Amino acid sequence: MEHSDRYKQGWEKLKEIDGEAGEKVINSLKDISPDLGKFIIEYAFGDIYTRDGLDLKSKEIAVVAALTAMGTAQPQLKVHINGALNTGSTLNEVKEVILQMSVYSGFPSSINGMNTLKDVLKERQEHGIKDEIGKIATDTTQTDRLKLGEQVLSKLDSLQVDRLKNAYNDFSPELVKLTLEFGYADIFSRDNLDPKYRQISTISALTALGNAQPQLKFHINAGLNIGLTETEINEIMLLMSVYAGFPAAINGTNILKEVINERMKKTTNR
Repeated sequence: MEHSDRYKQGWEKLKEIDGEAGEKVINSLKDISPDLGKFIIEYAFGDIYTRDGLDLKSKEIAVVAALTAMGTAQPQLKVHINGALNTGSTLNEVKEVILQMSVYSGFPSSINGMNTLKDVLKERQEHGIKDEIGKIATDTTQTDRLKLGEQVLSKLDSLQVDRLKNAYNDFSPELVKLTLEFGYADIFSRDNLDPKYRQISTISALTALGNAQPQLKFHINAGLNIGLTETEINEIMLLMSVYAGFPAAINGTNILKEVINERMKKTTNR
């Protein structure tokens, strides 16, 4: 059977990212829906993964975050954990992405993600693959967690701590305290995952979940504040069309447009 150039490019990209794990998924579809396998190769890997607006390591981190958060595609998460390790992420970086999802999709999703990571590592070790462990997070248990959380959140947006307190201190001060102490002091302050990868993880997860648009808007702004580009975030949205569907990608892109327009107006009015 003669394959299209899109298919050939996609197959090469799949092998580069996911190796044997990805090929198993495609081969498993041959007897039930070869067309689905064809579209996966042509669209996901031929059209999307070959784009150069976001590097492969960042793409795989985004996908691991999204699939962990959604919690409904464990076999595919397994493929992309392999992909993340194959494209430059250390073991501890992958762990951090999965751990971070406890903030956005809850502890069950992180537990399931960690168990999938364990399965992947066992299989890779059986194949003689030795993955780089990576940096261990600095211990911050003796610090003032509330103060640390405020400092970390302020690095993303200097006004957000005040916004959070103004919105909830009168109604649920516990929510403010727990958000700052757990979300930002315990998780976001950990220094073994680059802040850009943390924002990529959060933006992709919130886009995929599709149920927290104000929070997605904040984290798109925060990503831009710490050095992500509009192009990189747009690539995350296109990538999410593969893993969460076109409605999620469209809604995420609309929020990105809104953020960019607001930032342009602020710049113009200065």
